Amino acid sequence: MQVDAIVLAGDREGRALLPVGSRPMILWVLEALQYSGCIRRLVVSGPQELTAVLPAGVTLVPAGRTAVESALNGAALFPDAEWLLLVTADIPLLKPEAVQDFLERCRRRRADFYYPIVSRERNEASYPGVKRTYVRLRDGIFTGGNMVLIRAAVLPDCARKSQELVRLRKSPLALSRLAGLGFIIKFLTRRLTIAEAEKEFSRLLGARGAAIISPHPEIGIDVDKESDLQLARRVLGSGPATCSTKK
Repeated sequence: MQVDAIVLAGDREGRALLPVGSRPMILWVLEALQYSGCIRRLVVSGPQELTAVLPAGVTLVPAGRTAVESALNGAALFPDAEWLLLVTADIPLLKPEAVQDFLERCRRRRADFYYPIVSRERNEASYPGVKRTYVRLRDGIFTGGNMVLIRAAVLPDCARKSQELVRLRKSPLALSRLAGLGFIIKFLTRRLTIAEAEKEFSRLLGARGAAIISPHPEIGIDVDKESDLQLARRVLGSGPATCSTKK
């Protein structure tokens, strides 16, 4: 499955350029995508400072004020795309096989957008002590991944609706009105299933969504605190920079 990819690197902290091993964090992510053999074209949405480190063939577009706006900026470069893979720039442990596996699992299901989730058991077995935010469902305990595969045609509408959900995230009453009290109660009492969550988010976003259980915890280990950065540096060490930065 060949798709076009957009790497979101517009966070205010500038994490994409943090050194991990012998190179900036974003280069580990770009290498995993390129070596997966699944990426047709690749664009980064981020600050101008990234120009100096991006490998040949990777285009830079300005970041938006939000991740959603950054995704739309990147999508504008691929007006003929059928599928877009949105990936954050702060998952340096990402491996090519994780990308391949996710896309293959997506191919087996019919949906408009796909979101990876990883079980707590898998995370802790591979990276003991790693701190993640988990959600307890009837099917198990999961954390979210840091990429989304989405049909390009539905991205603008989904982006608009997701921005509204983000805007309401601190208002439980408003979210309850949107999702319905029954959904909220099931979630709070840990009786919500993956299938029910898929159905509700599909309704809220106006497109069919699917949660993909990934066996690769690296897909969800983003660097958003010091302990995450230290983990990435322990795992990746100071390996050779095989992702060329020459233009």
